Amino acid sequence: MGLYEEIYDLDNLKLAWINAKKGKSKRRYVKRFKKSLINNLLELQKELKEEIYSPIKLKTFILRDPKTRKISKSVFRDRIVHHALCNLIIPIFEKGFIYDSHANQIGKGTHKALERFDKFKRKVSKNNTQTCYVLKADIQHYFENITHEILIKILRGKIKDEKTILLIRRIIKNTAERERETNLILIKECL
Repeated sequence: MGLYEEIYDLDNLKLAWINAKKGKSKRRYVKRFKKSLINNLLELQKELKEEIYSPIKLKTFILRDPKTRKISKSVFRDRIVHHALCNLIIPIFEKGFIYDSHANQIGKGTHKALERFDKFKRKVSKNNTQTCYVLKADIQHYFENITHEILIKILRGKIKDEKTILLIRRIIKNTAERERETNLILIKECL
């Protein structure tokens, strides 16, 4: 079985469903999907298997707490596909991550990152006896500004399955199209 076939394997889709609903079990869209869970998963499986799956346009909204951010949200069924894909490609890429990469990794996260930072801070400041400096940086609007063809080229270095690359392209294209539309709407609102 190839990588793409593993993505739409029913066991992988069930695991993706479990991961996608974590912390969201009370949401109406999760309950609605759950009512016909097996049929919905089989429908996703069929679309992926027949290579006709197409993500639904993202819903974009603005959050202003604590800072203004533009959020683009996939519908729940698409998030299941994202999890199904990630279940298989994260282990491929994770091996190449530096140890101190904490974002979106199982067993890591904000608290672990802060613990690690505190360890380095104590080491560099010689147990808080010397002044040390920290650079905090953020690449603003990173995903919408990277060249997606370069991203695909990097992914091809690790993923040889062309059908999987096509699925990733579809997901990225959906994101990129929605970002362009939202940016145009925001520009019009400002005029």
